[in-house]
Amino acid sequence: MKNTRKATIQDLPQLAELFDQYRIFYHKESDISAAENFLKERIKNRDSEIFVAESGGQLVGFVQLYPLFSSTRMKRYWLLNDLFVNENSRGKGFSKELIEEAKELAKSTNSAGILLETGKSNDIGNKLYASCGFEIYDEVNFYEWKIS
Repeated sequence: MKNTRKATIQDLPQLAELFDQYRIFYHKESDISAAENFLKERIKNRDSEIFVAESGGQLVGFVQLYPLFSSTRMKRYWLLNDLFVNENSRGKGFSKELIEEAKELAKSTNSAGILLETGKSNDIGNKLYASCGFEIYDEVNFYEWKIS
């Protein structure tokens, strides 16, 4: 049975709670109001694609992808930027279902594929992505320039 679907504006209250948990996991301060506003803008402006996982009528996880473009391939890529399943729902296959939604999005938009990054120390994530067919791409260096 499929437990995932595209997020809608009606999902915002529950989705913002999950997004806030996700941000806390990454050592950011809780701010549910800002989370809801951020997600509302992404959905309204179609800046990203968000899929949610449900169990018993409650949202338990989400994946958010942003479009990128490859000039050399002359195709879109999707950046899998956020993947989160709440603590009580982990180990039940929701992450894999959300990744399958991401793959279907990539196929349906005729994109070149999906890119993502995760920490080298994220053992669970690294095992998950490999088990879903993702390969480590180590032919380039990844750099970041930050604005304070």
